[in-house]
Amino acid sequence: MLDKLLFGRYIQGDSLIHRLDPRAKLIGAFYFIIVIFLANNWHTYLIMTLFTILCVILSGIKLSVFLNGVKPLIWLILFTVLLQILFTRGGETYLELGPISITSFGVINGAFIFMRFVLIIFISTLLTLTTMPLSLTDAIEKLLGPLKRFKVPVHEIALMLSIALRFVPTLMDEASKIMNAQRARGVEFGEGNIVKQMKAVTPILVPLFVSSFNRADELANAMEARGYQGGEGRTKYRILDWQRRDTLSLLAFVVLTGLLLFLRS
Repeated sequence: MLDKLLFGRYIQGDSLIHRLDPRAKLIGAFYFIIVIFLANNWHTYLIMTLFTILCVILSGIKLSVFLNGVKPLIWLILFTVLLQILFTRGGETYLELGPISITSFGVINGAFIFMRFVLIIFISTLLTLTTMPLSLTDAIEKLLGPLKRFKVPVHEIALMLSIALRFVPTLMDEASKIMNAQRARGVEFGEGNIVKQMKAVTPILVPLFVSSFNRADELANAMEARGYQGGEGRTKYRILDWQRRDTLSLLAFVVLTGLLLFLRS
């Protein structure tokens, strides 16, 4: 299951989404996460869904890849939806049992939250699948550039975010290998009560932490060997080039916002 987590991975391609400036994609992804809260009825969520599917099609990556990426988080999403259904009151009451009640308002809100989670995961995954980690680092550093006037270590922050993002799939692959090794020794994951499942997970955490510290030490040694001294005086091998298509892509988000405001109930 862990090896299917797509967040932080990059898939090489030459689609329109791949060719967009990483700053435009980063701004668009964050703007999408904010603007999705304007959706409050079926029409607005339909618009958001169609917009997300269009972005996936333009990326040239199969929709099944994104669906597989949602699977590792599906239980967290369903748990959140279940809480929304059981403890939200309003509308027609279907079932009432003490503080727990299932109402039409709760069911609709649960469906909306499910769609909101899935769409946000799609867009966040699309950002990392179509943007190289180094390009994402440059984009973050450029966007946070004005904070340098206030002595904020922008380059170091961007570097830490990039390393963390890059190590997510690496650690997931490492965890998957450890789990397979434990299964070969007869350990069963996902079976039994909570206590048994927690005991089964413990043998994974220790070697995973050891592997993480070893990789961090190797990375630090590699950076020191290459004379890394921070962002001062460093030049860029890859120069970000904002083009017309990047401006048009952000204008598409403005149009999307207008449609949401028009269709809101």
